[in-house]
Amino acid sequence: MLQKASELRLLDVINISDGRRLGNVYDLDMDLATGEIKALIVPGPGGGWFGTKRGAEIIIHWDQIVRIGKDVILVDLPPSTGSYGP
Repeated sequence: MLQKASELRLLDVINISDGRRLGNVYDLDMDLATGEIKALIVPGPGGGWFGTKRGAEIIIHWDQIVRIGKDVILVDLPPSTGSYGP
């Protein structure tokens, strides 16, 4: 199943190791020579007034992606990976 990068942005990213919703994809890390996606980038947890202050980005390497479905992206990150909220 092929998907456009713009469609990936609409999908929730869920970590299967702890069941947390990490957010939505907002950027991709690509190898320009091959056109392959190396990683998905999800914004870190919000903070401050109205969520304007963000934490560090969550980088999800291609080999950490378990499944890309029509509604969700399942990833397998260690629970200690990136402090993505309480």
